[in-house]
Amino acid sequence: MKLKLMLAAATIVGFATSAGAQTVGDWVLGDYKGAGYWFPGVVEKVGNGTVTIRYDDGERETVGLSAIRPYDWMIGTRVQCNFKGQGNWYPGKITSLSGEKLGIAYDDGDKETTKTGRCRSN
Repeated sequence: MKLKLMLAAATIVGFATSAGAQTVGDWVLGDYKGAGYWFPGVVEKVGNGTVTIRYDDGERETVGLSAIRPYDWMIGTRVQCNFKGQGNWYPGKITSLSGEKLGIAYDDGDKETTKTGRCRSN
């Protein structure tokens, strides 16, 4: 019986930490449409091994727990952003952040203040 309880506890801990967030309202990064890029969003619903995310750009998606991870962007994090909303993604670093506002220093020397909904990470 003790072994069964230990295995059950290990399974629960592994499940709870695999995505890093299991609560409605948590800010997470989701692998939108399985493309391999992590986009920020907020958990809207949790259930049956899935999470529904409302991404910061307004899109919604229900994904498995392996397709989310904790929101971990901070100053110095490498990201790609849609420069001035023109549709092209450019690499850079976060230089400031305040909620959904990010300061970005692009690798080509340009700088911009943008929103998280226009950025992604690998």
